[in-house]
Amino acid sequence: MTQSQTLPTTAAANQVALVAIIAGSIAIGGSPIFVRLSEVGPLATAFWRVLLALIPLTIFSLLNRGKVGDAPPRTLGDCLLLTLPGLFLAVDLAAWHIAVNMTSVANATLLSNVAPVFVTIFGRLLFGFAITRTFVAGLAMAAIGIVVLKGGPAALGGDLHGDAIAVLAAMFYAGYILAINRLRTRYDTLRIMQWGSASAACFLLPVTLFFEPFLMPATVNGWATVFGLAFVCHAGGQALITYALAYLPAAFSSLTLLLQPVVAALLAWGLLGESLGGMQAIGGLIVLAGILIARRG
Repeated sequence: MTQSQTLPTTAAANQVALVAIIAGSIAIGGSPIFVRLSEVGPLATAFWRVLLALIPLTIFSLLNRGKVGDAPPRTLGDCLLLTLPGLFLAVDLAAWHIAVNMTSVANATLLSNVAPVFVTIFGRLLFGFAITRTFVAGLAMAAIGIVVLKGGPAALGGDLHGDAIAVLAAMFYAGYILAINRLRTRYDTLRIMQWGSASAACFLLPVTLFFEPFLMPATVNGWATVFGLAFVCHAGGQALITYALAYLPAAFSSLTLLLQPVVAALLAWGLLGESLGGMQAIGGLIVLAGILIARRG
């Protein structure tokens, strides 16, 4: 019996999934603070994020042994499918951690969360999702919002490398959302999280060793930062989101994740002293409104 055959479809289950995805979004919203405070580079931080998350994920898996309704992967194709979200996640985290260190937390988090746009575009290309004029209008509005966010057309000639990398992260996060949405019809949340985290760590380790001089934090505070990022944001936040995707459409779920830039901006203001200017706040609201309009289409 497959996971899709055993999942409840009641309104109560949908409500629990909605609460789970909101809680997961809030947990992940705190991740840029951990990234900024990390003693090691962005790639090493991403590596520890997924590797250390395997500790609570493995404990939860052992505690739930015998209660899981899915069947383990039996073929090479099954194993490759389970590693696919890890590949998307590795590139997404690497790009986003770099962006957080190159631009403001609010900008990096907001731009990386234009993932709903890419979810729809990739869904159209791969699965035949419909794209309407309303979607195009929303996409245009989001693009205008990004221009306002950056301070107007004159500001676009400046250094936009961090913002561009954040958008790249959004593209791969969209792939991650679509991949786990498909896998949740066959596999349990913990299995997807374990495979995804382990494969992401395998992808990130050689890249980190090649590009960054230090892999391990040097102090207790440094280790506390990467453990907090792994346990609270990844094992907690991502697991809640992965669970919710079994009950909620991928495009709707990706919209709910827009809570992340709001939480991140508030935490950056309170903990890092990053204030939001009027133009930046207006631009962010326009981007969010454009994405919501695009989803209605």
